[in-house]
Amino acid sequence: MITAIFDLDGTIADTIADLGDAVNCGLTQLGCPVHGYEAYKKMVGNGARKLCERALPDDRKDMAEELHGLFKEYYSSHYLDKTRLYDGMKETLERLQQNGVYLAVATNKPESAARDIIAELLPNIDFVRVLGGRDDRPTKPDIAILTEIFAALPDEENRVFMIGDSNVDVRTAKNAAIECIGCAWGFRGRSELEAEGADYIAEKPGDIFGIIMRSGLNTVK
Repeated sequence: MITAIFDLDGTIADTIADLGDAVNCGLTQLGCPVHGYEAYKKMVGNGARKLCERALPDDRKDMAEELHGLFKEYYSSHYLDKTRLYDGMKETLERLQQNGVYLAVATNKPESAARDIIAELLPNIDFVRVLGGRDDRPTKPDIAILTEIFAALPDEENRVFMIGDSNVDVRTAKNAAIECIGCAWGFRGRSELEAEGADYIAEKPGDIFGIIMRSGLNTVK
């Protein structure tokens, strides 16, 4: 049995424009300077609260909760304005599913938005769980989100891969003692993934299928 647990932002989908627009909307209302999308690629990864904190100027960090509220208000109705799947991701997930790989999503993105994005963009993929950021669960790299996914899987020998684009995902995998496939197309790039010690690097979504198939699944369709 093989399980592939995917991050969402920067891994399955390019979400940076909608995230950036949501934070910039709040920053504008608070009279703070806004940022370009490239800058936001370095701020995401640890949940919406941390994103908002990082986006504020050093002398306005006390406004993080207020900005987070404004972010949530905007993002709740705009998280699919510009978000798109990465080329080849849908086909990769379909092939993994066809070959008996269990699929799940573990993201620090707010859980309701994560589930809606997955349902809209990947309606035909049967994920065991789609889990995201919630107030009652610590964010990655804490392994609580993975533990919840493991509990939903069949009780048998299981080889698990964490698939993501940032040091947060690599650290989550290491904390859970599972293998990590780093996604070089994502927000952070190959150098961060290599420096953090990802077990494998995928240059494109299709590479994920090859890496997992070489791990020992016998029948490839």
